[in-house]
Amino acid sequence: MLDGLRHRTRACALVILIASLPWVATAHEEEREQDGRDPVVLRFSTVGDSRQDPVTFDPTSAPLSGQDKTWLQNSKAWSRIMREVEGQKSKLLFFNGDMIMGYGLAGPTKSNSVADVVGSDLMAFYRQYAFWRGMVAPLMEAGTYVVPVAGNHEVQSKPLGKVAQVENENAWRANMGDLIIDTARFQTIVGAPATNINVQNNGAFDGLSTDQSQLSYSFDVGDSHFAVVNTDPVGKDSVAPAGWLANDLATASGRGTKHFFVFGHKPAYTYYFGTNNPPNPGVTGLDKFPGNRDAFWNVIEQYGATYFSGHEHVFHMMQPKGSAWQVIVGSGGSPFDAKQGEVTVNPATDRTYAWATVRVRRSGKVDITAYGFSDSYGPTQVLQRVRLAK
Repeated sequence: MLDGLRHRTRACALVILIASLPWVATAHEEEREQDGRDPVVLRFSTVGDSRQDPVTFDPTSAPLSGQDKTWLQNSKAWSRIMREVEGQKSKLLFFNGDMIMGYGLAGPTKSNSVADVVGSDLMAFYRQYAFWRGMVAPLMEAGTYVVPVAGNHEVQSKPLGKVAQVENENAWRANMGDLIIDTARFQTIVGAPATNINVQNNGAFDGLSTDQSQLSYSFDVGDSHFAVVNTDPVGKDSVAPAGWLANDLATASGRGTKHFFVFGHKPAYTYYFGTNNPPNPGVTGLDKFPGNRDAFWNVIEQYGATYFSGHEHVFHMMQPKGSAWQVIVGSGGSPFDAKQGEVTVNPATDRTYAWATVRVRRSGKVDITAYGFSDSYGPTQVLQRVRLAK
């Protein structure tokens, strides 16, 4: 209990909202602000949701190119975000799920006929994963290690009721497992080793029946701890593994970790961006099951962690309980949730392609800066910036 209080106290020591309105800046300008007195020791970025929808695409994407219709990516927005992340020299990019349209059943085909194989969900999954992997390959070669996070489009089947399927969890490992975690390549790209790696099946902590290896996992870089959670495990859709996360962060705390960052697909708290939205309908996050959500968020609060998510195709930052931050960056190219012309709570940013870049400094300070550009592909701006001190 004292340990948890100590972490809460550190997390609350300083939270300064520096900017909440767009202003133009560059990573280099932010570096110069420090005058070299407090250099960055680790920089990483995070975003999610680049998959395209061939039917309900955003009108600003029209007409969809043949490429995007076939491979189901918003290749224009996602490519630009990757170029920006590369330009910021982020060593890690956590992609918070829905990199593919998926939503089928990546299981055996009806027969071995060419037509059945080519037209199968299994082939669609693998084809979409392959195209996305091809898009991120140059980023890996340029010096940014990509860390994947499973989303509902990767693990769930829509025809079967939007519930996770073991076949889809297996397809995730088959297509993303080589990134989780390639220790040699990680050190080459990041310049520091990933340590205390935990990628094994941790499902027993939360009573899960299927193999959760490489779906919920964690590792350290220096004195920063990174935990990835599968927010749609088979049998418990929209339920993050709070039991495993509590054990994982406690273990990391015990070895002296100073910074805790958690990544999942679904937000813990739904952001109601529409001014006419009633308080409860339209829940899309972990708050579908408030008891489980609270158990998860209590762990985030206890350790002063920051939670990054996607799923909602929007950018938003909030402190649900007044301390720990939830950062939604499901704004990597998928059709915006806020419709064109809709009156929203934050009209300057609710239809913005956005990502967040985090800078951990030698002093222990952590800067979180959200960047973005409009649906008309205007100049990149700083959307919001917060500084945490522990």
